[in-house]
Amino acid sequence: MRVQKAENVNKALEFISSRGVKLTNIGPEDIIDGNLKLILGMIWTLVLRFTIADITEEGLSAKEGLLLWCQRKTAPYREVDVQDFSYSWRDGLALEVFSCALIHRHRPDLIDYDALDKGDRYGNTQLAFEVAERHLGIPQLLEVDDLCAVDKPDERSVMTYIASYFHAFSSMGKFIPSSLQISIRMLSFTRSSRDRLSPRGEICGSDAECLDQSQ
Repeated sequence: MRVQKAENVNKALEFISSRGVKLTNIGPEDIIDGNLKLILGMIWTLVLRFTIADITEEGLSAKEGLLLWCQRKTAPYREVDVQDFSYSWRDGLALEVFSCALIHRHRPDLIDYDALDKGDRYGNTQLAFEVAERHLGIPQLLEVDDLCAVDKPDERSVMTYIASYFHAFSSMGKFIPSSLQISIRMLSFTRSSRDRLSPRGEICGSDAECLDQSQ
């Protein structure tokens, strides 16, 4: 019955709130009725809270800390200039450099960076996805077209995927944190629902709220 569904969803929302996550403009009815925009906005809030918010680098946290980490890891590679989580990832080289810079010291047999065709955007991206999933246990949360076939890759999707690299290498071989596992499942839901969203692919219940939280 609808009343029972509402009670169950409300318990879930109360649990989320008890973990320090502030949810606004969404209630049990929105979830029961399948309001995708609000649901996906809530999912991004959870991803931000449990996967990205705890990232720190040189006193910077969340988005800024993750960006600084990316810049440091790719600094030795002159072909890569990571300035953001959208345009900088279009050619696939940034992802490929992560595999090269972070894996090479332990498994130099996996990638030959010098042999890469720097003009093969699709090939570089697919190779990075495959190496990360097969040898690092990082699930492929994105498709090649998500980075290479659009003018501006979705910033939030890229941040979530790159955060999995941060956590994987920070744990030095340990299992990916359970919070990241949850985020992976939520992003998978986001991808499966993408076709039913607006052409712009907006996923936040409140654009202004999500922008404030991601900065």
